[in-house]
Amino acid sequence: MLEKINDLYNESIQNQIAASKMLPDLLMLGAKKMTETLLSGNKIIVSGQGRAYTNAQSLVANLLHRYELSRPSFPAVLISLDGTVASAFVTEDCLPQLFLRQFEAQAQKGDLLITFAPCGNEDNILQLIQNAISKGLQIIVLTGSNNDHVKGFLSENDLEIPVPSRKESRILEQHLFITNSLCELVDYSLFAHS
Repeated sequence: MLEKINDLYNESIQNQIAASKMLPDLLMLGAKKMTETLLSGNKIIVSGQGRAYTNAQSLVANLLHRYELSRPSFPAVLISLDGTVASAFVTEDCLPQLFLRQFEAQAQKGDLLITFAPCGNEDNILQLIQNAISKGLQIIVLTGSNNDHVKGFLSENDLEIPVPSRKESRILEQHLFITNSLCELVDYSLFAHS
């Protein structure tokens, strides 16, 4: 058991090292897109499905409340999978429309869609991306190494942040790190720090 624990730490650390060599420029671009969206008076719409939903929730909590710095709330909306909204869609066998209907009601030109797609099989996420493109929104997609099909949907104005792993648990760990880094970079960009 102890050997397995050490292997898990090693795998996570190696993934973090690989990401640190690959992703800094993308994180800088992502933070810039977020900052520009907020400064222009638009909102950030966030989605994730499955276990990636928790990272989406964390990002919205960091934007609406705060990350580490006390500051005003940033306009952020979570495409929700919880409660009565989801239950209504499940009851009427309309689950594939759950993300899309919420997004269509919220999204306006100039907003930014940030979505988490770690597995490569998130059809609801692909529908959101297509809809965001048709509405003129910019997109940031956090993916893993197994999500090449997203590239075909994105324009030159969009951004993919691909974690260098095919294992969902390592991808989710990196997505949380990326989420926290983006929030810290946005705060740093918008507010003076001592």
